[in-house]
Formats: sequence, structure tokens, C-alpha cells
Amino acid sequence: MPGRNCWRMEPANRAAFLIDGAAYFQAFRVAAVRAERRIVILGWDFDTRIRLQDGEESDGLPVGLGEFLRALVVRRRGLHVYVLTWDFHVIYALEREWWPLSNLGSSRRLHFTTDAQHPLWASHHQKVVVIDDALAFVGGLDFAPCRWDTPEHRPRHPLRRFPDGKPCRPFHDVQVVVDGMAANALGELARERWARATGRRLPPVQPSTQDPWPPHVLPDFRNVEVAIARTEPAHNGRPEVREVEHLFLDAIRAARRYLYIETQYLTSRLIGEELRRRIEEPDGPEILIVLHPNSDGWLEQHTMDVLRGRLLKRLRAADRHQRLGLYYPRVPGLDGQCLSVHSKVLIVDDELVRVGSANLSNRSMGFDTECDVAVEACGDETVSRAIAGFRHRLLAEHLGTSPEVVAETAARHRSLLGAVSALSGGERTLEIFDSCIPAEVDTWIPDAEIIDPDRPLDADVVADQVVPRDHRRPARRQVVLGAAVLLTLVVLALAWRYTSLREWLDIPLLVQYAERFKDSPLAPFMTVTAFLAGGLVVMPVTALIAVTVLAFGAWQGFLYSFLGMTLSALMTFGIGHVVGHDTVKRLSGSRLNTISHRLARRGVLAVIAIRIIPVAPFSIVNLVAGASHIRFRDFLIGSIIGELPGLLGVSLFVDQVTEAVRDPGIGSVTVLAIIVSIIVAGTLILRRWLGGQEGDS
Repeated sequence: MPGRNCWRMEPANRAAFLIDGAAYFQAFRVAAVRAERRIVILGWDFDTRIRLQDGEESDGLPVGLGEFLRALVVRRRGLHVYVLTWDFHVIYALEREWWPLSNLGSSRRLHFTTDAQHPLWASHHQKVVVIDDALAFVGGLDFAPCRWDTPEHRPRHPLRRFPDGKPCRPFHDVQVVVDGMAANALGELARERWARATGRRLPPVQPSTQDPWPPHVLPDFRNVEVAIARTEPAHNGRPEVREVEHLFLDAIRAARRYLYIETQYLTSRLIGEELRRRIEEPDGPEILIVLHPNSDGWLEQHTMDVLRGRLLKRLRAADRHQRLGLYYPRVPGLDGQCLSVHSKVLIVDDELVRVGSANLSNRSMGFDTECDVAVEACGDETVSRAIAGFRHRLLAEHLGTSPEVVAETAARHRSLLGAVSALSGGERTLEIFDSCIPAEVDTWIPDAEIIDPDRPLDADVVADQVVPRDHRRPARRQVVLGAAVLLTLVVLALAWRYTSLREWLDIPLLVQYAERFKDSPLAPFMTVTAFLAGGLVVMPVTALIAVTVLAFGAWQGFLYSFLGMTLSALMTFGIGHVVGHDTVKRLSGSRLNTISHRLARRGVLAVIAIRIIPVAPFSIVNLVAGASHIRFRDFLIGSIIGELPGLLGVSLFVDQVTEAVRDPGIGSVTVLAIIVSIIVAGTLILRRWLGGQEGDS
């Protein structure tokens, strides 16, 4: 229904499912060669270094994405290519190509920009490609490393590698290609995103003389209505859009026999509750969910995977009628690795299919931008057969058999779960997903409001995670509490400097302790916890950074220190927010009140200044910032920008001092001298610039 669970419903002459990256990249390449006027690419990630094909192509164009697009605009004079990707968070800095435009070349018809028009911590997650407003691809696949793969998911395929040559594990995903007015509507969506990001509006494309549909792709549907559903967070005066969430909920409620789901994440509270309700019904549908076995990297494994584990525990407890199947695909020869399930698919009976960029996470329901497409049978037997056929193709891939065998087995058992049970056990199979959360990890991870929010965050949410509202005191008691907190922190700061407490800062001993757990999967959390504890006792943050860099090395130590400093800053900011402005005003004295007024007046710039030129201990500055009128967003952005130069300088300095001590040659000493000179010069320049900025206020 447009306006509720979709944005638009538009006809498509043809639509087809492209299962796995090799099929999508091949179809995109063929369609792009046929483009006449415009290609628009929206993505969460984009990397010009990936190869589109396995082997050389007969069209005479390069196989590398950047070289291919560059050669394409040279061959086709009137063609413009527009690439718009998320202005990614610093967490992904080491995984991304920093500036793809450097590999796209200098053509005026190749346009690349990043999109930061979203709330703090949100991301642009849509994966849409539109060609001449006549053909569009939508789904879960970006033009990014490690996305290319075939349904065989062959171990160690030479094309499935990171740019540095390191192999990736096999990758499963799905894209949909549509034409007609459905593609035209997706072109309108892409043009609107471009206008918001750049301020420049692209005109619609005039009708093309050439059909861009890739001839080798056989349509699964002909002459169908395609629903387009979006997620957009409230931002810059625009209201939030939650069509994706409504579509999921309506589809789950409509199921009669089967719900088939493939998803990377499963953490949405509302979706989880609706699934639980359907599971508890005596005559509800079978629910078969194919899951991502374990996320890449410690951060997602100890956040999103933990939230998923909590939700799955509730679903298993509700499954009294034995109609829930939780699985992950097993592929032989992976040496302990698992197939990466990145697809976002929902199939309801033989009646509705939905494919897109949205995971079953809170973020995808209201915080990140998403785009899904759906087709409903509405009594058309041809469409119903195509929907069922798509489900059988997916199951056949995971079970190492044919779609025909899956269809026959499901019909014989009158059950999808029965078919999976009957066909399991081969080399390619679906294994039961029965993982649970380690108790020590579960107790460390907060609820979803911070890790997986469904709306933009504000300072009160962060403060509530530190000190729940139920425990806040009335005004007079709050002043007393604030006085105690502030005075305690000040006393601790003085103690670290002037008393025997400083003897605890035995750097070599602390490094030895840290090295004991450096190879543990919980090492990042233990390090971050040390920063949080250090923030509470006002331990000198420079000492914590030095210990972290010496124990983990320059770059890993830099990343852990950055996360630890940022979270410690947010924690003490939250405490200051709870203590309140009046308490600090009455008790903190003239110098800290000056800090408070500067923070309130200058926002981001003031926070940058006190990070680069500290006027008080780290935790106390954060406390005062929380109690001032500074916005949470300004504090966070200013802290991140202000932390990075000093943190990078300390990390490089400590690492190079260690190298100079270990190998005291002319080379290491020279490098150390250069680093010191850069740090000193940079500090003087920044201080002079910030002083000038303050003088202009």
C-alpha cells in the first residue's frame, strides 16, 4: 500500500533475480556497455580496484571496475557516470579505498562524491544502480571487495580477494534487476539522493534508443507491479520513512504456510516480536531462517551477534509447535571458515517476495537509509510459480542439489522444514544454527539502543545508559551528588600527579599485563574497559595510550586507544549531563566555568581546542562538557577530530621510540627526530590557528 509499506508501486516489463555477485556483476557490465546517457550508482561501499569478471571480456573493455568505467565514458561520448557512496565512519577507514576518484581518472563525465546527509552514527546503506532511467538493480550487493562469487562458492577463488591479495571467505547475496516504470521510479530516488548530497539536481533521462536489458538474463517475471520500500531517518527537517519496517511486519502477518528468510543480521525488536507471535500460534506458518554464521571482525561478533543471540533465545523458547528452523550454510573446504550470508530476502508462501538492502535490524528499520523491492502474486499463478521457483533455487544452492529436487521434496513432505531435513547431510548442506552467547560477553554488551538504534541518538539516550533515569535525584540531592562527583575527580587528578598513586603508573609492568591477553578475542573489550575505568579514576590518558601502543603495536594500539578514548569521553560526558549544568556552575570555579561557556558558545571548535590544547584533565573536561549546553553531536565530532592528531602523534612516537631502543641505528633515530619535529610543528601551528579562531569570536 503506497504511503504505508511502500513508496511507489510501478509496473515492470521484466524482472529477474541475480543470485550471487558473479551474476550481478556480469549483468551490470553488459547493461552498462549498452548505456547511452547516464549510470547512477548508490552504495554503502564502492571500490574501483575490484574485478567485475573472471577472465577477459570480448567487449574489449577492462575487467577492473575503475578502468572499465573510465574506458566506458571514453567510448560513449554522451555518457555520464555518477557514483554516490556513504561518507563512511572512521571505523571502516582501514577497509575502504580512500578516494576512488583517483582511480576513476579526470574525465568530466565521471562524477564521484560521498554522502554525509544523515544523522550522527547513521549510514547510507542503499545499493541501487540505475541505467538511463530504464533499467535498475536493487539488492544487498555493493561494488566492493569480496562480493564477487558464484553459487558454487569455491574455496580460495582467485577473484574473491581483498585489494592487498588476501583471500576472502565465500559470499552469498541477491540482487534484482527491473525495467520499465519501476526502473524509472528508482531513477527518481537516485536523483533525489544526489541532489541532497550535492545540492545539484539531475534532470530525468530522455528515452533511450537502445534496450539496456542484458540479453543473457532470462526474466523471472513479466508485466508485474513492483513495490519500492524505503527507510529514511528524520534529518534536516525531513520526516522519517519506515516503509521497509511496515512491509516486513505486514508480510510476516500475512503468511499462512511458509516464511523463508535470509538475513545477515536479526536484531529488530519489532520483527522479533512479530516472529515470536507467529511461532506461538497453534496453526501458524513454518519459519525457515538462513543466517550469517558469525560476523567478520570482533566488533560485530561482540555486538550485533550478541543482540541476535538474545533474540534467537526468545524465538527458540516460543517454538512449542516445532515450526522454527534456524540454519546456516556449510560449504566444504573452507578450513574452519563459513559462508558469509549477506543476502536480505523474505519470501511469504508463494505469494510475495522481497529483496533489498535492509537487514532485520533496528538500524535498517529507521536509522539507516535502505531500499527494497517486492513483488506480490495477487492470484497470478505465473507469478506464484516464479516466487516458489526463486525460493527453491536458493535452497538448492545451500543444500547442494537442484531446484526441481527441492520442489519435489517439499511437495512430498508438505513442509519446507521437512524438505531441508530430508535433503541435509551432504557436503553442501544447511546446518542447524544453535550457537549461544558466552555469559561473560552477554553481561558486557548493552541493550540495542546504543549498538543497534532504530532512530537518531541524543545525549539523553547515552546518559541513560550510564545513569538510568530511575536513579536520578531531585535538584538539591543532585547538587550534592554533583559536588561529590566533581570533587572526587579533581582529587583523583591531583593524586595521580602529586601522591604515591603515580607509582601505579608503572608502564613496563602494565605493558606486560596487557600482552598476556593481546591474542584473546576479548582483548579489544578489555582494553576499552581499561580506558573506561581510567576515565572514572582520572588516570592520565597519555599513559593508557602508551601502554596500549606498546602492547598491541602502533596501528592496532591506535585503533584501540581511539575507541577507548572516545567511549570514555562519552561516558564522562554522560555523567556530566546527569550531574547537571547548575552543579558545575556553582562548584567548578572560574576556570572550568570558562571551559563550559566556551563549549556552549563555540561547539565543535571549542571541543577541538581543548582536545589539542588541554586545559584540564581529560575526564574533568568531559564532565564539564556534559554539564554545559554543548550538543552531544558537537561534543562527539569535536572529540573525534581533536583526538586524532595527538593520538596519532603519541602512537607513532611511542612506537618509534621502541624501534629506536631495539635498533639504535641512524635510520631509526632519524625517523624519531622527524616524528618529534612534526609533532612540535603541528602543535605550534594548531595552537596559533586556534588562538586566531578564538580571537575572531
